[in-house]
Amino acid sequence: MNILLVYAHPEPRSLNGSLKRFIVDRLEGQGHAVQVSDLYAMGWKAALDGADRLDRDPEARFAPDADSRHAFDHGTQSADIVREQDKLRWADALILQFPLWWFSMPAILKGWVERVYANGFGYGVGEHSDARWGDRYGEGSLAGKRAMLVVTAGGWESHYGPRGINGPIDDLLFPIQHGILYYPGFDVLPPHVVYRTGKMDAARFAATCDTLGRRLDKLFSTAPLPFRRQNGGDYAIPELGLRPDLAPGRTGFGIHLDDAQPASLLHVAQPGGEQGAEREQDRARRHEAQAAAHAEGLAQ
Repeated sequence: MNILLVYAHPEPRSLNGSLKRFIVDRLEGQGHAVQVSDLYAMGWKAALDGADRLDRDPEARFAPDADSRHAFDHGTQSADIVREQDKLRWADALILQFPLWWFSMPAILKGWVERVYANGFGYGVGEHSDARWGDRYGEGSLAGKRAMLVVTAGGWESHYGPRGINGPIDDLLFPIQHGILYYPGFDVLPPHVVYRTGKMDAARFAATCDTLGRRLDKLFSTAPLPFRRQNGGDYAIPELGLRPDLAPGRTGFGIHLDDAQPASLLHVAQPGGEQGAEREQDRARRHEAQAAAHAEGLAQ
């Protein structure tokens, strides 16, 4: 199978750099074909602007939607955008790998999405009418492909738990998983999150790779998150509100997951990860007693 890894970290010697190399080796060892878009190494231009349309009149007012659509339809997108779109067409699965910076993806990765997801490619696809509001949220140009996040976070797992100070990790990742990935059609797998990256030593790194490797081995067999399809009957069109008989009395991100699906399909943390404050504190004491050199060499 063909797999595209879009990677966003500026330091090759970081923990993320080591995980990237592990991911590629593991997937290629299974016989998959892998392409890597290393955004910092590529010098990726993050800003969406008028230069993305090669035939644009420089004196004309820049209209992001209209210029993007014109360039897509007329073959006048900048070459770097076309290359990334071709990689997505080629791929059977997409992995976005990044550190969680300020509760989201690094800006360079957001810029990859904004520029590559052109009007006509990532959005603006399909019929828009009172009966159907485009091909999106489970449909679209990337339907039939799989996607997964590999995310590193400096905080403890409990910090991102249901009552954690940072907010539940599924809520933080919802705009990426539901918006950026599910919107254009991907089947979105549960994320793989590595917590407390500043306390990484050689032994924990080996365990982290083992856990990640098992996720990669099941990239094409793991059940996706059960997001509701926009055009599957759960939403009124064109209002796009969830039907009142579904998740009655509830609001928030969780209502967009189909309750009929098993709860086990939701967020998958690392096996062996911290499940509560006491376990995390014990783990913290153990890590703090280990060599600081490993932590420095394998930082996020």
